[in-house]
Amino acid sequence: MLKAQFIDTIWEYKPAPGQFINTSPWGTPSSAHSLAGGIDGSLSLGAWGGCVVFSFDQPITDHPDHPFGIDFTLFGNPVQQWAEPGVVWVMKDENKNGLPDDTWYQLAGSDHFFSSTQRNVEVTYFNPDYENATHVRWLDHEGNQGYLDVHADHPHPYYPLQDSFPDVDAQQYLLTGTRLPNLTDTSDPPFMKFPGRAFGYADNSVKGSGTLTIPDNPYTPEIENAGGDGFDIAWAVDENLEYVNLDTVHFIKVQTAVLANAGWVGEISTELRGGVRVEPNTSLSGELQMVVIKDLPHLITHPQWQLEAFAFHKGRVDFDKQILWEVDMPGASVDENMMLNLSESGELTIHAFLADNPEVSASVSVFVDIEGQTYIGETGKEALSVYPNPAQDHLVLSFPKSERARVNIYHPDGRLLKTLSGYSSGSQIYTGDLTPGVYLIRTLIKDRYMTVRFIKR
Repeated sequence: MLKAQFIDTIWEYKPAPGQFINTSPWGTPSSAHSLAGGIDGSLSLGAWGGCVVFSFDQPITDHPDHPFGIDFTLFGNPVQQWAEPGVVWVMKDENKNGLPDDTWYQLAGSDHFFSSTQRNVEVTYFNPDYENATHVRWLDHEGNQGYLDVHADHPHPYYPLQDSFPDVDAQQYLLTGTRLPNLTDTSDPPFMKFPGRAFGYADNSVKGSGTLTIPDNPYTPEIENAGGDGFDIAWAVDENLEYVNLDTVHFIKVQTAVLANAGWVGEISTELRGGVRVEPNTSLSGELQMVVIKDLPHLITHPQWQLEAFAFHKGRVDFDKQILWEVDMPGASVDENMMLNLSESGELTIHAFLADNPEVSASVSVFVDIEGQTYIGETGKEALSVYPNPAQDHLVLSFPKSERARVNIYHPDGRLLKTLSGYSSGSQIYTGDLTPGVYLIRTLIKDRYMTVRFIKR
């Protein structure tokens, strides 16, 4: 492989605060330059909004013979069931001055048009100004705020230091971009999970063992060739969410897309190892259509839930394609507006597929516990109580049977927060790590499901 097919020049590295920032090998200016010339570099972008800008020594072209339409591939360090997605932008050197100072266009990945994706987000990070690691405060444009947690294994300052990053203000700085929702599943530590997106994001898919210039088909789940994350510059959209037709791009930017802490893993931070330009190859073919369903919470507690799904052809939304739905629960249905209607509780699988090609499909599973009801197994209703309620640092569940229970604690929006297996009545459950609010507890004892609500002070 010619060296020219790898990343060649690093134009900017502006990380957000993070556990790897300010230290080698992942968070210094030399880390950014490690991306050049191969795929064994090591670069962390820090928390949400941190970015790197780079180019290859030749422009990226939208060649019609690129396999599956993929024009370049980026490699990160995700593992199975753990991704740290990064949004990718491209720029054409329209003024022909050789500098990345023209218009950025985002490559619209699989989640770009979902209502949960936020665009034009602004986040300001504040320097805590300590010599050692301490929580870094952030504030977004809507007034939401929080902190990046300190990781015990990384005791150095997380805010970019002036000696390495002179372009970052020493007191505070603003980053802008697109934000994906936090889908971190911390219910079963140490096995943290963040599901990879369907396509179109960096640090999202594992590397394969094939030739680096032969990309994987992003519209199928298998890792068949180089792996990593392939990108088609035909996915580029403007600020009005309209696709633009770029024959060539000269510069690429990658930004961390999720703002979240993830327990012992630390903050979610997109990492990169390198990238490669794809070569034309007419011998490869494969499925170019895809259906993508917006992620559902682990638990639905209302009789109606708005579903979202899009049909794609070569990575562009195909609004003319009709999507049909199937559900496997009695009394459940999906109407023409993608509204899920429910009348019973229990385990539910939802299947979406193209009307003219049912083999192109997607499925999601969810547990339903309609508000004001509790799903109970065939053995009949059993009492379940929680105390103290409201709770502070601990609570206890009480049920009359001596069997062991599986206990799930959910956020009101349906996110699964904790799972306990083999729980016995009267044992303490730690709740000191939950923020104040109302939560749901669902227990499974043999075939009996029971749900109660509790307040965390």
